[in-house]
Amino acid sequence: MQEQVYINKTNEVYDAIVIGSGISGGWAAKEFCERGYKTLMIERGRVVEHRKDYTGENTPMWQQEHRGRVDNLLVEQQYNIQKQCYAFGNTTKHFFGNDRDLPYTTAPGTEFSWIRANQLGGKSLLWHRQSYRLGEYDFNANKLDGYGNDWPIRSKDLEKWYSHVEIHAGISGAQDNLPNLPNSEFLPPFEMMAPEKAIQATLAKLYPDRPLIMGRTAHLTKPSELHVSQGRVQCQARNECHAGCSFGAYFSTQSSTLPAAAKTGNLHIAPNSVVHSLIYDEVTNRVKGVRVIDNDDLSEREYFAKVIFVCASTIGSTQILMNSTSKKFPNGIANSSGVLGHYLMDHNYNSVASGDIEGFEDEYYSGRRPSGLIIPNFYYKPDPKRGFKRGYALAGGAYREGWQSQQHHDGLGVDYKNKIKQAGKWRFNLSAQGEMLPRFENQMRLHPTLKDKWGIPQIEFDVRFSENEKLMMEDAAEQSILMLKAAGLKNVTGHATHSPPGLAIHELGTARMGRDPKTSVLNGFNQSHDIPNLFVTDGASFCSSAVQNPSLTFMALTARAVDYAVKEVAAKRI
Repeated sequence: MQEQVYINKTNEVYDAIVIGSGISGGWAAKEFCERGYKTLMIERGRVVEHRKDYTGENTPMWQQEHRGRVDNLLVEQQYNIQKQCYAFGNTTKHFFGNDRDLPYTTAPGTEFSWIRANQLGGKSLLWHRQSYRLGEYDFNANKLDGYGNDWPIRSKDLEKWYSHVEIHAGISGAQDNLPNLPNSEFLPPFEMMAPEKAIQATLAKLYPDRPLIMGRTAHLTKPSELHVSQGRVQCQARNECHAGCSFGAYFSTQSSTLPAAAKTGNLHIAPNSVVHSLIYDEVTNRVKGVRVIDNDDLSEREYFAKVIFVCASTIGSTQILMNSTSKKFPNGIANSSGVLGHYLMDHNYNSVASGDIEGFEDEYYSGRRPSGLIIPNFYYKPDPKRGFKRGYALAGGAYREGWQSQQHHDGLGVDYKNKIKQAGKWRFNLSAQGEMLPRFENQMRLHPTLKDKWGIPQIEFDVRFSENEKLMMEDAAEQSILMLKAAGLKNVTGHATHSPPGLAIHELGTARMGRDPKTSVLNGFNQSHDIPNLFVTDGASFCSSAVQNPSLTFMALTARAVDYAVKEVAAKRI
């Protein structure tokens, strides 16, 4: 992008400020800019230029220092929490937050892993790209069983906007026509391997209500003219996604929404600007600006706009709102309901199962497919006999063991070397992605005394999986084992695990939507009940977690909220 896009100090009053540059922030900026709004995107981290700054890309393992592993001392000092993320490694570590400079605490007896990516593009550079719509069952779940508040929207409210973002982003998948997982606007799906097709066919006969389908993912399998015009081309199945993709083959802020926003000439970006709080005008009951602290020299500056969109991630956005206090809002701006920071959710990944696939010795696969398979939630209808509420999806796929599988086996000499050269046996695994109930006691709050290097109160997490989530994962392990054995796999094993919340990296719910201002922060258009020109469109707005990966819904909610905000401005209600 052109240098004049980036700013530091300015006296301009923008039409819109967007806080955050990840999936939600990128979409907000694009939609505002394309509607003619002079827009300022505020990003707390450094600039990452598409292609230029993907410094870990195209570096084979054998050319990397420590063969791709990160130096132990560096991990201990800077990445002790971040190292738990599936995407962390030598080629991606520069995209992760520095734990030393980003401290937080947890309440006694609790654990929470907060994964952060503080740079232009945010976690859109690191996400796993699984993209699923929420369905009518998901929006109805809270109402049906009484946990959480009723979503103020339904599938029909988002259907148009799902299509809008899917066509631009590029989502690969098949028209599976399932009652519990709506179809999307799809590019062709990736192909299943031969063993996967065989298991799919067997499960279809034995478990017709549990279809095994190809994962739906934000990768360009067959780019449209729109994608090519964005400078994006077909996915090469290299399995280097998290290091950045110069092909633009997967959706990210850098590859898609940011170029679209910049193309309009309406975008400015303030990088290295850590948002301290929002500037509230009690006379007009409007947020008139944003107070930031320079990431490097800790100097202060302010930016002003007519509409404010907070898209800094569930936890980041809520921290900003909580730290924005005034006489009217002593416990955080737009928090007349008192629920800000409560109902924190994350998905529950605590079940695994796997087994050996016999045969297929003459089969192998081509490339490194960036998506696995999924069995959508088959417990989407309430059943009091089940013993727990809500349900889970099962994700997995087949793979053939390579030389790495021999590293812990005995062997010596030529025979062992020859064995390493040969492909091993086929295996298949399933892991659960379960829903977490929205519960008031699961929360984040500002620590009363501890602050970070920018003088902002640290976050303290007080969140636990409940007995419901534990029972759910025990059932997931049991059902996975039964299904794999029924499909003919051998040496099947599985169990529930006990990892704490956080590592699904699907934080949700801390500034939730709702119809009632007394029990929610936002209305059905992601607009603050209390302050008309304030919107929050990331995961903080969710009323429940469902089981689907949430990023596609972030996109749709954000595009819809911008459309609504622009109309409200035109009608002079904002």
